[in-house]
Amino acid sequence: MRILAFLSIIFVLSCQQAPTASSGSQDDSCCEYLDMTGQPDQTTGGIRMIPISTPKGEFKVWTKRIGNNPSKKVLLLHGGPGGTHEFFESFEGYFPQEGIEFFYYDQLGSYYSDQPSDTSLWTLPRFVDEVEQVRQALGLDKENFYLFGQSWGGILAMEYALAHQDHLKGLIISNMVMSIPSYNAYAKEVLGPAMDPAVLSEIMEIEANEDFDNPRYLELLFEHHYTEHILRRPLEEWPDPVNRAFKHLNPEVYIYMQGYSEFGVTGNATLKDWDVTDRLKEITVPTLSIGASHDSMDPEHMEWLASEVQNGRFLLCPEGSHCSQYDDQSHFFPGLIQFIHDVDANRPI
Repeated sequence: MRILAFLSIIFVLSCQQAPTASSGSQDDSCCEYLDMTGQPDQTTGGIRMIPISTPKGEFKVWTKRIGNNPSKKVLLLHGGPGGTHEFFESFEGYFPQEGIEFFYYDQLGSYYSDQPSDTSLWTLPRFVDEVEQVRQALGLDKENFYLFGQSWGGILAMEYALAHQDHLKGLIISNMVMSIPSYNAYAKEVLGPAMDPAVLSEIMEIEANEDFDNPRYLELLFEHHYTEHILRRPLEEWPDPVNRAFKHLNPEVYIYMQGYSEFGVTGNATLKDWDVTDRLKEITVPTLSIGASHDSMDPEHMEWLASEVQNGRFLLCPEGSHCSQYDDQSHFFPGLIQFIHDVDANRPI
């Protein structure tokens, strides 16, 4: 399987890099931020396996809390679908010194959570219900709850907000447009033509033949797509957390919802028609939209998203791609942190 081959290759080439901490003010003392006294997750270092009820029975999902802050609590929704919280480990270099509490969370089907093999579970309404159950278990509410979603997590975060924004204090949509047809058009009309025509032709031929196990497909994507639009570093310099996240990706969930192609959502993938552009004006909660100049998602769409919601702000990462939390940290984290502080202080968005 093409996905499994990709995961194997990047794991072999992985090299660990430590994130650089940013400077900034700290809202609470170090001792208060790190104090776990009396917390239900004290004995496990912040980790909780939260029971989730589904139409197919009860399962457990993995969460981990870092820090304490009664008014700033960020729940992180990872990409994929079928990815892991490991995509966000760079946050540990920036949020603690700002006093921002945050939660890692592996969605059902992801590596650290239960992984039932049942495609009937991989629907947007069921994932939204799961997030709501996690919110309740973690004690998050409109006085403190910031929901951050990146890539597929951005789809899930927006769907959650459309259903439950009354529970949110702030919403962050990172590196995800609000229309899969628009994403497909951007891949076809902008990203593809920017490639060498011979390379694009060969990739399209492989996809047309559904020859996704072909090692040449991976070779072309590595050289001409992943290191340009997913994470802008040579593959051998990709950070260890990203390599682990790809290694732990659940291909069953990913392929069922996203499909095989790296140039849009195609085939019978369940997300291929997703589009909420006509509902964005329903969002009243303060919203940050994060885009990147070299992303596989259209940064102009991300800017437009911020103007469509009723109380939005746009953050551009000019040096970043789909994983701007790694390849453009100098813009990504200051902008994200400022948004959280501004919402907490009731400053205009």
